[in-house]
Amino acid sequence: MKLPRPGDRIRLISMPDDPNPIEPGATGTVRFVHEHTVGGERWAQIGVDWDNGRKLMLSIPHDRLEILG
Repeated sequence: MKLPRPGDRIRLISMPDDPNPIEPGATGTVRFVHEHTVGGERWAQIGVDWDNGRKLMLSIPHDRLEILG
């Protein structure tokens, strides 16, 4: 999956593992992207300023998002 960059606008598709998730379809602006490799597996933490006022991070590939135009 292509990762967003800081400043990109995104839309959440799903956040299945969070006990208090952001609603699917919510939009926000990416603040930062931290890429990690653990045990040969690549994943990323993405900090988002959600338009609803929350600041919950995404964990990719578990959470799914769409990068907007």
